[in-house]
Amino acid sequence: MATSEDIQTLILTTLDTQGVIENTDSLKTADGNAIPYLAVVGVLNSLASKEMITYTTIERDQFNLTQEGNEIADSGSHEAKVFNAVNPVSGIAIAELAKLLGASAKIGQGKAFKNKWIKKDGDKLVREVESIIDQTQLDALEVRNTGTHSKPATLKDLQARKHVEKVKLISYKVAKGPKFALKIEKQATDLTAEMLADGSWKTQTFKKYNFAGNPPEGGHLHPLMKVREEFRKIFFELGFEEMPTNKYVESSFWNFDALFQPQQHPARDAHDTFFLLDPATSNHFPDKEYVQRVKEVHSHGGYGSIGYGYDWKIEEAEKLLLRTHTTSVSSNMLYRLAQESKARGSFKPAKFFSIDRVYRNETVDATHLAEFHQVEGVIADKNLTLGDLIGFMEIFFEKMGVPNIKFKPAFNPYTEPSMEIFSWHPGLEKWVELGNSGMFRPEMLEAMGLDPDVRVIAWGLGLERPTMIKYGLDNIRELLGHKVDLDMIQSNAACRLDKKMGKELVGKDAVDA
Repeated sequence: MATSEDIQTLILTTLDTQGVIENTDSLKTADGNAIPYLAVVGVLNSLASKEMITYTTIERDQFNLTQEGNEIADSGSHEAKVFNAVNPVSGIAIAELAKLLGASAKIGQGKAFKNKWIKKDGDKLVREVESIIDQTQLDALEVRNTGTHSKPATLKDLQARKHVEKVKLISYKVAKGPKFALKIEKQATDLTAEMLADGSWKTQTFKKYNFAGNPPEGGHLHPLMKVREEFRKIFFELGFEEMPTNKYVESSFWNFDALFQPQQHPARDAHDTFFLLDPATSNHFPDKEYVQRVKEVHSHGGYGSIGYGYDWKIEEAEKLLLRTHTTSVSSNMLYRLAQESKARGSFKPAKFFSIDRVYRNETVDATHLAEFHQVEGVIADKNLTLGDLIGFMEIFFEKMGVPNIKFKPAFNPYTEPSMEIFSWHPGLEKWVELGNSGMFRPEMLEAMGLDPDVRVIAWGLGLERPTMIKYGLDNIRELLGHKVDLDMIQSNAACRLDKKMGKELVGKDAVDA
């Protein structure tokens, strides 16, 4: 058997004499045997890495006989076996033929009938012709000898009868490379201190490093997390503190009641909210006095409000749910701020933000999910006004790359006044919505224990929409959920919020904040 060194020598000497090897199938060992394919490939790759040769791939189809096809080539077709079994004078009983030929009897009868070699006479088969030419056997022999057949229709028929199968053969055309030589020079793999000292590195040939190896498996940031980080940078630049948002299960008290949202509000229905079954309720509330103040302001009013005038029930407030907005986190933080101010004896202004998942019992489609991310900002200080909210919104959205915004009055249960945020889209030539904003109501803030002159401004928008725009996605289900393509996660680029993205952002409907 030829060694790798033998094959290397054969290829190099053949190239030296012929200039090119048109097909490596033509290479033969000294004793006339063909060289195994894998052995040829290994030698070619080795020589090509040293730039001694270049090679191109040649692909061609070849047809080989199956096991059944080889049996036909050796001993004849099924139909020929049936014809030969039929006695020229007396014929043969159909039952006897089955015993004699087994499976070939059933297969060959149909073809023999079709060729009009035999016919049925009662319960016997008799010959219709004196002799036959077994064309099927001849066709099989042609495929065996040539690797194909001169008639494409016949070849197709042999494939249909599973007598032949197509295989793809690969060979190579080989030419001299820029460093072609008959002898292979040994290449150094390391640059040693001795080479540097004596200068031999100048004439030494070094083996090339292979930098095309498979990259190691590693983690990849989701596009949402990249855009989320850009938003976090904006908030941190503006001096905000990030709120803890790891409490996905929340009580209806913090999610609704503390925000002055009535217990009959449609958002509190099961078709809009995911309520827990086990445990279904929780009675872990802050101090009883605060809960009583919330009940009182809902039922009878207070702090300049007449309330909603209904019988507020603690049982509704105890129901557990998956939070429908991160404003439940804001209400917790503002209550803590009130308690800290009371303990300190003075109020300290604060700026909070959060970016995390929320859950809505919505029908999933190309633009809506049952879970998504909300970006929320809150500023608490004394004597803030609507003008402060508008001014800050202009700063915030300009950092997002949206410099031209305006506001429209809106309604939210827990903010008054409330505003929707719009920006001009030059392509659509109209103002389009970006998000929601407003000032938290005194019924919410003063019930927590904050001073009457403390005002809180807040705003929010979705995280998915700017991410979809940034990465060119049209279907939100391609961004979050079980239909996400992991290749997209691994290959998406870094995120930078810029003015171009901001202009694109205003071209889409804003996610409900």
